[in-house]
Amino acid sequence: MRDYEMMLITRANLSEEEQEALRNKVSGLIAGQGGALQKLDVWGRRKLAYPIKHQTDGFYAVFNFSGGNELVEELDRVLSITDEVLRFKIFLMEKK
Repeated sequence: MRDYEMMLITRANLSEEEQEALRNKVSGLIAGQGGALQKLDVWGRRKLAYPIKHQTDGFYAVFNFSGGNELVEELDRVLSITDEVLRFKIFLMEKK
């Protein structure tokens, strides 16, 4: 298994319950695909550098997890079709 970091930007106009449900969905997807969530860092609402999908603010969360290639492909597929997600990026972490 490899270590990954994922930056997730969601719509800022979602309620706190909806934000938490979306984070739980991603965490459940990681666990369901045989991965392990190591750390979740919620940055909160921030102003975007430029509008994304007509939104000027976004809600940021950073997931650190380990998993296989299939997990990354499934996260990419699911988050790409989720309307609440503005942007996401998955980074492979280097070995120390």
